Amino acid sequence: MAGTINKVILIGNLGDDVKMHYFDDQNCVGRFPIATSESYTNKQTGEKITNTDWHNIVVRNGLAKVCEKYLTKGDKVYVEGKLKNRQWEQDGVKRYATEVQVLEMTMLSTKKNAESSNIPQQKQPPVAESKPNATEENDDLPF
Repeated sequence: MAGTINKVILIGNLGDDVKMHYFDDQNCVGRFPIATSESYTNKQTGEKITNTDWHNIVVRNGLAKVCEKYLTKGDKVYVEGKLKNRQWEQDGVKRYATEVQVLEMTMLSTKKNAESSNIPQQKQPPVAESKPNATEENDDLPF
């Protein structure tokens, strides 16, 4: 392989609301953690074991504003992006963080959608079915 690739795909649940930082009218960054889990059954004890990993998510500008508006703690999302390592010094101690810088995101379930789906819908009148007329049934089209 001639090059390298840095790509991450995660489906998980938000562990907190989106925290926003605005730089100016055009630029902003949103940050939130998501949890991914895997479960298995211990063969010796029969106990169900669940391991959860936490991922630091970073979204920018327009995508960050969408996340701030629609996502809350507990929502399920699909994120696609790349890993980015950061380091800084705090009180003389070097700190490190690995983040997922998101390029694409899809909301899979949101609490706001769940709340609105519990609101009773007005009953819609039945839609009349259209029946094909005789000329459509006897045409010479090959499909």
